[in-house]
Amino acid sequence: MRAVVLEEFGKPLQLREIRNPEPGPGQVLVHVKASGVNPLDLKIAAGQAAHAQRELPAVPGMDLAGIVDRVGAGVTGFAPGAEVYGLTGGVGTLQGSLAEAVAVDAMLLAHKPRSLSFREAAALPLVVITAWEGLVDRARVGPGHKVLVHGGAGGVGHVAIQIARAYGAEVFATDAAHKLASIEALGATGIDYRTPVDEYVEKYTDGEGFDIVYDTVGGPVLDASFAAARYYTGHVVSSLGWGTHPLAPLSFRGATYSGVFTLLPMLSGRGRGHHGEIAEAAAALVDRGELKPLVDPRRFTLDTLADAYALVRSGAAAGKVVVDLA
Repeated sequence: MRAVVLEEFGKPLQLREIRNPEPGPGQVLVHVKASGVNPLDLKIAAGQAAHAQRELPAVPGMDLAGIVDRVGAGVTGFAPGAEVYGLTGGVGTLQGSLAEAVAVDAMLLAHKPRSLSFREAAALPLVVITAWEGLVDRARVGPGHKVLVHGGAGGVGHVAIQIARAYGAEVFATDAAHKLASIEALGATGIDYRTPVDEYVEKYTDGEGFDIVYDTVGGPVLDASFAAARYYTGHVVSSLGWGTHPLAPLSFRGATYSGVFTLLPMLSGRGRGHHGEIAEAAAALVDRGELKPLVDPRRFTLDTLADAYALVRSGAAAGKVVVDLA
């Protein structure tokens, strides 16, 4: 089969013919129809993502949507012909999705939302699992909460807005001024990221702070998140909490913090089934009309993957970049 191969960090990806995979016990063989491209894919290829623990040579790509071809021993939740999607590989020792077929752990898969195309479904897994783990698993988002999402127009951010609203929360989101219209189209109140924290905390919460703050940006934005949390009951979540940060602003508010490391189940084997459960629950939200991924309209194939990576690198994509393998 044809597949993209990363042979050396920092070097161009190569299109190769490799051996067809076989599903082992607990695995599903999927014919890949579409593969999402994430900024993390570019960092892995450049050798700038040690936390992804990638072993070379390797097939990159984390998000997939496709059709089940065969199932291995012990698999009961999927049958040949089923349309599936998931965050299934591209890190550690797991084969990625930029190939015509891949054998994946069945626990990482879910049935594709019926209302989405393969392209749209492939845009969701990494961002929806990251958003869900922060909002639903860690912060227990619910009715009456005021939620602040930093980076609301981004991949995780635009999904986090929709999940929070689906759970009954009132949502606010920061980003660049020219992106606020897209945030407000999702039903959130847009905030220019240059606005001082104390100013928007006073304006929207009477100075009390937000019940949940989701930082998808990291760095100084995480520090700003600590200062925006509600006194006593506020909870800050970050998917990029990797630096060194003073905890005093959070501690003086009596608030709490959780980190999200979405790759952990794929790298460690722990909790993989929960990723599949999140994807199934997210598919139900999609089919109820409460969640919709933003997908860049430009089309790419394995042969034009370099162009897809260049678009992601440029920051000019209008939504998630997806590669077609059909």
